[in-house]
Amino acid sequence: MKAEILTIGDEILIGQITNTNSVWIAQQLNMAGIRVSHMASVADDEKAIAEAFDSAAKRADLVLITGGLGPTKDDITKLTFSNYFNAALEINKDVLEDVTRFFTQRGKEITEINRKQALIPNGCVVIRNANGTAPGMWMQKDKTIFISMPGVPYEMKAMVTDFILPKLEREYTLDHIYHKTVLTTGIGESVLAELIEKWEDNLASKNIKLAYLPQPGMVRLRLSSYGNNQEALKQNIEEEIKNLIPLIEKYFYGFENYGEENNNLEQEVSRLLRERNKTVALAESCTGGYISSLFTAIPGASDVFKGAVVPYTNEAKHTLLEVDKNVFATTGAVSKECVEQLAENVLKKFNSDYAIAVSGIAGPSGGSAEKPVGLVWIAVADKNGITAQRFQFGDNRQRNIIMSAAGALNMLRKLILTEAF
Repeated sequence: MKAEILTIGDEILIGQITNTNSVWIAQQLNMAGIRVSHMASVADDEKAIAEAFDSAAKRADLVLITGGLGPTKDDITKLTFSNYFNAALEINKDVLEDVTRFFTQRGKEITEINRKQALIPNGCVVIRNANGTAPGMWMQKDKTIFISMPGVPYEMKAMVTDFILPKLEREYTLDHIYHKTVLTTGIGESVLAELIEKWEDNLASKNIKLAYLPQPGMVRLRLSSYGNNQEALKQNIEEEIKNLIPLIEKYFYGFENYGEENNNLEQEVSRLLRERNKTVALAESCTGGYISSLFTAIPGASDVFKGAVVPYTNEAKHTLLEVDKNVFATTGAVSKECVEQLAENVLKKFNSDYAIAVSGIAGPSGGSAEKPVGLVWIAVADKNGITAQRFQFGDNRQRNIIMSAAGALNMLRKLILTEAF
């Protein structure tokens, strides 16, 4: 079964709100074995909505629509539904009871505009709304199912999980879809593609599709397969992942199962520290506490994260973490010598097992021919010594901070893994 997702509302098209509904719906459909072939956003205009319905019907077996079901005049999805299916609007007694109860339970009188929420196109399957006043509507034209839902996320989500997916699973034979994502860091998308080119060329013959999902500091490789035997799909992908890992072992750090929380780099590092009962402390200059915020966003961070110093100026580096002033006069704050001293001294200051130190030129100004914007030095340390590495990122300040964090976390991950456990 192929699906299309339509979101209706000018507020989406002018960028006033973010369309999170489509992302969530697509994920739920995929886990149910329904492939999403198209997504679109449409203005609050009856002609535009009807044209979108026509186009969707040519591409999809199932069209899921959110938005435009409120009681005000700018909400025209229900009227468009009525006209598109040539079905007159009629008061639905069950919906009217739901709407009346919604207001009386809140100590409010139901108004005429609220009563209009119970107007439903004749012949549609009503999806009752336990969390609001706008019911969902399920109608069919030729072979295409159209389902309209409120745009309010928690109202829409309840309809999908409690009514729509169970009904689809009961009435239709759905394929299985299996996704698994391999997580890499420390390598760019194009270099990674060259590294695994021969392996990738064999995937099509095995009914596996590979997608590259790059973001600052990491590249995710998603393997997907569709068919009627879920166990066979899973086994097929797992076998190919076994062939992949030796090729990317230097850059691989974990997996992400579709529909589950992302296994990001800071979570992986925190897991390694927790398993080994170890701690880390940070000296963050150009990242300004960003790496600390990544650690502390994880529940139970105090088990592994001892603290951080943000010595942004040379004076702070000297005063708070005792970096020798001669370093600033010779090699400068953005140097191997500086981050080594920062890492060594923050390790001692917090009595931690590991330390990270970062110093760089985040930009967009402050660079020179010798030290351009995007130059970052990172050091990681433990009781056995210090390792420092030079990085050259780009000219975007926020991206440089994110890339620095990824580089630092990956260096710490590698250091942890080299030690006996």
